[in-house]
Amino acid sequence: MKVRIGTRGSQLALWQAYWVQSQLEKGGLETEIVKIETKGDKILDVSIHKIGSKGVFTEEIEAQLTDGRIDIAVHSAKDMQSELPAGFELMAFSERETPNDVIVSHNKQLTLGSGKKFRLGTSSNRRVATLRRHFPHIEIVPVRGNLQRRIQKMEEGHCDALLLAYAGVHRMEYDDLIVEKLPLDIFTPAVGQGSVAIEASTTLDADLKKQIRACLNHEPTEKLLLAERAFLRRLHGGCSVPVYGLAQWDGDQVKLKGGIIGLQGEVQLEAEGACEAAVVESMGLAVAEELIAQGGDELLKSIREQL
Repeated sequence: MKVRIGTRGSQLALWQAYWVQSQLEKGGLETEIVKIETKGDKILDVSIHKIGSKGVFTEEIEAQLTDGRIDIAVHSAKDMQSELPAGFELMAFSERETPNDVIVSHNKQLTLGSGKKFRLGTSSNRRVATLRRHFPHIEIVPVRGNLQRRIQKMEEGHCDALLLAYAGVHRMEYDDLIVEKLPLDIFTPAVGQGSVAIEASTTLDADLKKQIRACLNHEPTEKLLLAERAFLRRLHGGCSVPVYGLAQWDGDQVKLKGGIIGLQGEVQLEAEGACEAAVVESMGLAVAEELIAQGGDELLKSIREQL
């Protein structure tokens, strides 16, 4: 049987799909890659929240999982909505790459720590809110599209630098453009950042699912992302809502830091938790409940009304 791998068509998405393909073929499975264009890929002139934050990068792919045109789908874990539609599951997670955000530019002087004012391109409400709170001197320029398109926009003069995830920059071999790796305590990343997620229909053959997981799933990362995604699910977070969360191993315990930040950076709520590996999802929910107790529901309601 040939495993058909569904993916978006950007260079970064294809890098991830080819990596999945290589791992499956090492495990003795025959594969085929199927490119799929999503709503988020087609509409680049408006922000994601105006398109609709649920399924912007997954809806068309999930349609092909449903009708059997593909067997699995490859996603950046950070792009996955907090609650999948009925009939779908995330069945594996790759080992996580360095989760930090980075500043990318041809000008090595343009760091946030320098205090210089410059134009910084980003499409993320989480990153915009963090900049407004901690680095108000920075001029924020909206930039969307795949990594190559964003770099092209920077080189055409739309902005002086870009704020991106290290994982994508590294995988596309643009490390020489990184001028600053941002600290996790200020720029805590989006849930799932740095990992590749494998989505499937819940009706996927059980034996095939077992084989695919054996080839692709990195259990230590899976535990971290289960904690983060439980946290995000309780808060009903989406691609456009500035909710962040990062779980990390500390010995044999998983520690999670999560938060919500107002769109203008005017308020920031944070909470932390720690637990044994067996109960990571319960811990993720508990951290979310702590934020709700701090007024998180009211803040999220206000954010959604502004979007």
